[in-house]
Amino acid sequence: MSDSVSKAILESQAYGFAITLLIAAVILIVGWWVSKWVGSMVRRAATSSPRIDATIVPILSSTAVWAIRVFTLVAVLARFGVQTASIIAVLGAAGLAIGLALQNTLQNIAAGVMLLALRPMRAGEYVSVGGVNEGTVEEIGLFMTRLTQFDGIAISLPNSTVWGANLINYSRNPTRRLDLEAQVRYDDDLDAAVESLKALINDHPLVSKEPAPMVMVMGYRDNGVSINVRVWTDNSKYWELRWDLLYKIRKTLVGAGMGAAVPVRELQGPVVAKERQQG
Repeated sequence: MSDSVSKAILESQAYGFAITLLIAAVILIVGWWVSKWVGSMVRRAATSSPRIDATIVPILSSTAVWAIRVFTLVAVLARFGVQTASIIAVLGAAGLAIGLALQNTLQNIAAGVMLLALRPMRAGEYVSVGGVNEGTVEEIGLFMTRLTQFDGIAISLPNSTVWGANLINYSRNPTRRLDLEAQVRYDDDLDAAVESLKALINDHPLVSKEPAPMVMVMGYRDNGVSINVRVWTDNSKYWELRWDLLYKIRKTLVGAGMGAAVPVRELQGPVVAKERQQG
């Protein structure tokens, strides 16, 4: 009698274990399939979005896949009676310890993800980081951002430094304004100087017609009147136009009969000053 009871109990336990094993296998298979499906959906959505850089797409897809797989494994262990709360607590403590040990590294990764996702700058654009470092963006990685200065020097900056700084992107907009200053002596004809400079910029092939170019009196200096020459141009032509106008503004003023506005200081000795006071 006892043998039959024991046999029945064993058969019941084996049947229950088989059911548990079957359910766990189903959970594992379904969870793995769902993780692949979600990963492909995330990849497809990220690829089709113009605001998400292609570099970050595999990271987003892998994160979604493994997040679902971790929950799937926890659910499978729960079917076998494993205390998942303790496992989650251990994983949380381990994650916290690793996070504290790799705090700076994780900050750079998070900043790299934000730079790639929001794209305040892209490869090939000329930027200024915090007003200290500037150059052409070569690469935005998960840890470092690489710039190349005008003189060919390469700069590598941690992503957290780049993300926390003020970014000025000189290449993002299609057009850019150029302001140059010219000096006209007080003895020279100011109207003639302004008209000659207007003719120069209105006829220049690199100057945009809209917004309209302007020549304005902006102030008075010791050596003469300060004139502001303001024009708009295509971003790619900015430096070419700048160097050309710096040369031609001076040539135009000389051609209009304007002399060099050299600062002049008049020094008077005590005798000359006394004679002028008496006169």
